[in-house]
Amino acid sequence: MIHYIFGYAKTGEAVTAYRLTNSKGANAVILDYGCIVQALSVPNAQGGFTDVVLGYDTVLEYEKNDAYLGAAIGRVANRIGQSEFTLNGKSYTLAQNDGENHLHGGIKGFDKHIWNAHEEGRMLSFTRLSPNGEENYPGNLEVCITYELSEENELIITYDADTDADTVVNLTNHSYFNLSGKGTALNHRLQVFAEEFTENDSACLPTGKLLKTAGTPFDFSKPKTVGSDIDLDDTQLRNGSGYDHNFVLSDKAELKKAAVLSSPDTGIRMTTFTTLPGVQLYSGNWLTPRAGKGGNSIDRRFAVCLETQVFPNALALPHFPSPILKKDGHYHTVTVYRFDTSIGTD
Repeated sequence: MIHYIFGYAKTGEAVTAYRLTNSKGANAVILDYGCIVQALSVPNAQGGFTDVVLGYDTVLEYEKNDAYLGAAIGRVANRIGQSEFTLNGKSYTLAQNDGENHLHGGIKGFDKHIWNAHEEGRMLSFTRLSPNGEENYPGNLEVCITYELSEENELIITYDADTDADTVVNLTNHSYFNLSGKGTALNHRLQVFAEEFTENDSACLPTGKLLKTAGTPFDFSKPKTVGSDIDLDDTQLRNGSGYDHNFVLSDKAELKKAAVLSSPDTGIRMTTFTTLPGVQLYSGNWLTPRAGKGGNSIDRRFAVCLETQVFPNALALPHFPSPILKKDGHYHTVTVYRFDTSIGTD
């Protein structure tokens, strides 16, 4: 495993990049800052390689990173309504960083810290202690995020956490996938293995109601392009300015197939598997024009995020799967992004 200084944070601390490789020529570059997936190059159908994630060339850009490109998200991914929750009868008030709501762990979430790196063979683990009271979350939380690039061209992300007090945890990765390597992602074909999705209010906060995907723009039961229905006159699409919704995965197996995304330009297909019950489909609606790595442009809907998760706002909606981690309990989830150049969805 190769590692090198990627740059320096505003504090003067060095940010290190780690390059994972396999015998097929695929490689992933992961930063210790925010556990960010800075690059992910996989074989394409033309016999070359395509970097399939949006990213930046400098630490400064990642420190600004308002879109969370490639970052680990925690303690709680997605939104918490009204920036507050109650646990064991005690109320906790969180930072309002998405209108009145709390988003992606707060002002300085897991994406804004330098983590401790540990190399072991082809696996790369990052650990840190999120202290009691960080972003006003309770409990000391020991977190370990492990990345592995397999010989089957899979990026395997494993999340583990332990706490000394009851707390809430919902960890994910916010990589923006463009399987063409550049340009719009609206021509990507997508299949999502879900028959329901969570209804959002106008602030993209789940209301608690589950809606059927059939007969709606959210029906990805058969592959279709991301852009085919994205601009239809639909209340839920208006609420998200496109897709920014949690899909309820139909398969209840331990490690289940969540989605398949493919590019007509490169022939690359990405299949997402997860142990979690939901996946957030985000079509990059709020990306603004900016320079990305290697001189590539980033703009609205230039990528698709498939963020595996417990359903958003679950603390206020007890019929949703719970993000509560009990004292001395153990949090463990796995998400796999598998890449090949097959055409189809099986």
